[in-house]
Amino acid sequence: MPQNPLVEKTPVTLLGLGAMGTALARTWLSAGHPLTVWNRTPARAAALEAEGASVADTAAGAVAANTLVITCLLDDMSVGEVLAGLDLTGKDLVNLTTSTPAQARDRAEWSRQRGARYLDGGIMAVPPMIGVPESGGYAFYSGSEELFARHRDTLGIPAGTSFVGEDAGFAALYDVALLSAMYGMFAGAAHAFALIRKEDIDPAALAPLLADWLTAMAPSVHQTADQLRTGDYTEGVASPLAMQVAGTPAFLRTAEQQGVSPELLTPYFDLMRRRLAEGSDDEGLTGVIDLLVR
Repeated sequence: MPQNPLVEKTPVTLLGLGAMGTALARTWLSAGHPLTVWNRTPARAAALEAEGASVADTAAGAVAANTLVITCLLDDMSVGEVLAGLDLTGKDLVNLTTSTPAQARDRAEWSRQRGARYLDGGIMAVPPMIGVPESGGYAFYSGSEELFARHRDTLGIPAGTSFVGEDAGFAALYDVALLSAMYGMFAGAAHAFALIRKEDIDPAALAPLLADWLTAMAPSVHQTADQLRTGDYTEGVASPLAMQVAGTPAFLRTAEQQGVSPELLTPYFDLMRRRLAEGSDDEGLTGVIDLLVR
């Protein structure tokens, strides 16, 4: 969307110029926001300086330059090290560094004690998706809703925004929850490709079938969510747990025959059998979740 040249652009300070930080920086520069950057390795800032960014010699100088301070560093420890001893009074601190929910909550309190307002973020995108609206990338935000509202337009320039609650840990929790599901999908796909690896089957022929199947199965998460809300794990079940458990030996035998380790499947199959042993024959797979949180 074209920027209105008559609207004053919020100045931004960005600490951290890795691949993601650099991508973020370029979107704010392109949108006309005054940008001050700092990085432990100064050489990374040279290209951005040529594109119009102001480069601070120190993190303290970068923080002092603007009210809105955004961190995109390696980890939570790096955030603490970079900001240690700096004057954060009156600053709007937005942390886009990957962290755990507990770290985000601690960082929010840490910021409050130093006179800063705090917003935590979890970016659901890789650097090439930043600044490309059609890519579908976005970021979760949690913490001060007033702070989010104040900077929504600025934060929305690199990627879409989704505010998920005033608990500062929720952005990190949503981020890790979605990424955990992604890795589970990757694990299943890896096992599928391993099964055909030694056969005269082109992986490129399996790929579209696999993608379509995963897409067809994805809406099942809505049924899982509904069952968790109601507590009725039998509602709408088309494939009862007893039937699914009965089919697992075929998966394991196939893996053995194909010379493929079943290690990506067996933990989940073990949970399915445990749930069935508790007498949950008519349920689907939702009850496995309760085994995980015990």
